[in-house]
Amino acid sequence: MDLLNSIGGQHGNSRFVLGIDGLSRSGKTTLVQQLRFELEKEDRPYQIFHLDDFIVERARRYHTGSEEWQEYFHLQWDVEWLSNHFFQKLKAEEQITLPFYEGSRDTHDDRTIPLPKEGLIIIEGVFLQREEWRHFFDKIIYLDCPRETRFNRESNETKKNRSKFENRYWKAEDYYINRYHPAESADIMITS
Repeated sequence: MDLLNSIGGQHGNSRFVLGIDGLSRSGKTTLVQQLRFELEKEDRPYQIFHLDDFIVERARRYHTGSEEWQEYFHLQWDVEWLSNHFFQKLKAEEQITLPFYEGSRDTHDDRTIPLPKEGLIIIEGVFLQREEWRHFFDKIIYLDCPRETRFNRESNETKKNRSKFENRYWKAEDYYINRYHPAESADIMITS
């Protein structure tokens, strides 16, 4: 499958912002690696961002007094900050400085990333079609994958804590699916 042609091929003399949306373990990273391969083969400019690089510190997303699923959906990222300092700047800026999360230290390191003058900007992550972000994308691909298939892709150690999935991740995913209908709202839906 020629992924670049399926998303629209050439994008003229501007930046094209592509979202790769899907729930955890749906195959987003694998799809992004395929896109990277095709872009490099065709010598086309691009930049890739992983939304999980911009999560907030643990104290802001765990044990906040909110239900676990709400912490995951509403507090995992600073949605407003990302809207104003990341998404809003993708089309116009030559470079962008972002706080990359360092999990082992639970801190952020600012990094400045150059943006291609023309080309594809790919953003991979969950919940990309939330109302605060959807309008920043030129096109969104949604990877639809059954919950049990995704759960079976987790490590055996991770699978031992099924209650975390039931209380945190799956309730947030259900909220996202029921409120935003990502499979139907995406420009392209891929079953993985």
